[in-house]
Order: sequence, then structure tokens, then C-alpha cells
Amino acid sequence: MKILVTGGTGFCGSHIAKSLSALGHDVCVTGTQTEHDLDLRILNHHLTGINWDLLKNIDVVFHQAANNDTLFEDKEEMFLANVYAPIELFKRLYKNGCKKFIYASSTAVYGNSPCPYKEEVGINPLNVYAESKAEFDKFAMDFSKNKNISVIGLRYCNVYGPGECHKKRRSSKIGQMIRNLFKQEPIPLFKSGEQKRDWIYIKDVVRANMAGLDYNRSGIFNCATGVATSFNQLVEIIKEKAPMPPNIVKIEYVDNPHESTYQNHTQCDISKLKSELCEPQYDIERGIEEYMDYVTYELKLGNK
Repeated sequence: MKILVTGGTGFCGSHIAKSLSALGHDVCVTGTQTEHDLDLRILNHHLTGINWDLLKNIDVVFHQAANNDTLFEDKEEMFLANVYAPIELFKRLYKNGCKKFIYASSTAVYGNSPCPYKEEVGINPLNVYAESKAEFDKFAMDFSKNKNISVIGLRYCNVYGPGECHKKRRSSKIGQMIRNLFKQEPIPLFKSGEQKRDWIYIKDVVRANMAGLDYNRSGIFNCATGVATSFNQLVEIIKEKAPMPPNIVKIEYVDNPHESTYQNHTQCDISKLKSELCEPQYDIERGIEEYMDYVTYELKLGNK
């Protein structure tokens, strides 16, 4: 199939693009990062300015491009990147014959709604980024109606794994913790470190996206593991998996400057994901162990 991956040089997008290419699909991407070793056609840096003639006969789009900075406060710019430009993309692709649309949403849309999050209820965005994701979800599900197409939204919940280093402060806390460990720097945590997150390893995110290829209906799915782990627990797991003495790991508890818009507990109900798409294969211990092995190998090669 001819497939477009937007954000195909980013964290999730590059993993998805590589997996699709390995399966033999004809893959082209958009993206702003160029550090990934992608032997694929890069059409454009952004969604705006694309030569639409290049997007004829696309069978499937995996839309991963986004402004995912949760601290970004310019609503107009956020909605341009995460709502208006993707709407134009979907409409253009549909007009050109595309029948399957798989896109990245976010569990940020739930805000501080009670856990576990269920796809049909509890939309309560706490910041502009979450608002933009909730707005695009509405469009996507409306777009899927009365059309012979499949539109699948995957609400990612705290993705971590190899390939996220370029995101810097926006990389996962697990990735930041591991790199703090190797630099022998204290791991900063918001007081009291008992805030919880539902973490999903990048390979399980790719697995969910690939499962979407064979799913012929439309819907939104929580893309998570269904298990919440506190930041204090993460430190203990990292100590256990680290290739150095546990006493190297030091925690530095700090005040949370974003308390009013901070999700203190994320945890998803993934029964719909498991029954209709796929089941995650990595628990938090296995994911951190594999990630730790990857970072250790990278550092041996002299990469940061």
C-alpha cells in the first residue's frame, strides 16, 4: 500500500514509518527532525505547504505530527498545528481517494477526570494542547460518519522508549530519569513523587498502529497498559535495572509550578483496545529494562 506518515521523523512517527517500510509498504513522510536514519521520501517539514499533487493515491495515513508541548499557551498556533492543518489534510486525502485514517490523540484530553479513563466519558482538558486534541477527536469521529472510510484515533498515554532523546524536556520522564542516572545527576521529582502515570512502551504503540491496518471500522481507543506506576516506583525499577550500584540514584523533590494543570494520576481502561485491536506486550519492568539496554549500548558507541 501507499502510506503517508505525518511527523514521520519524530519519536512515534519514525518507529511507525520504519515498521511499515519493513512490511514492504511504499512509505512517504513529513517531518521536521532529520537525525533519524530513514531511507524514505520526506515530502515536507510541516503539514502546511504540502504539494497536494504528491498525495494522490494514498491508501492509508498515519497522522502523528503535532505540537505536543503541554506548556505552550498560544491557542491560535496550537489549533493551527493540531486541528486546522490536520482537518485540511484529512479532507484533501479523502478527496484524493484515501479510505483509512489512523491518528495520534492523547489521554491529556481526560485532564483530572476519575481513573480509569474510558473513551466515551470524562473529557476535561486542562491546557491548550489537550483542548486541541479533544477538538480534533470530535472532527475525526464526525468525519468518519456517512463515508466509506475507517478513522481510528489512538489516545497515547505517556509513551517512552528509544528514539525520543531529541524531544529534550518533552521526552518521557522515564527517558529523562535514565539519562540523569548515567550522568550521575539527581533525579528531580515533583513532591511527593507519588503522582502516577500509565506508561506504554513505544513498541506497543507501534503494535496498536499496525493493528489499525486490519481494523475496518472507526473509533477512538486508549493506547496504554491500564496500569499506573508512581514516579517513586519508577526510580526503584530503574535502580533495579541499572548497570551500576543503586546508591548512584539520588532523588531531588521539587515544588510543582504547574499544579493547577497537572495530571496527578493517569490510568486507562484498555478493554476496548484489547478486544478490538491488540493487547500490550510490555509491562513497565520489561520496557524499562529494554530501554536501559538501549541507552547503555548508545553510550558505549559514544552517542548521547
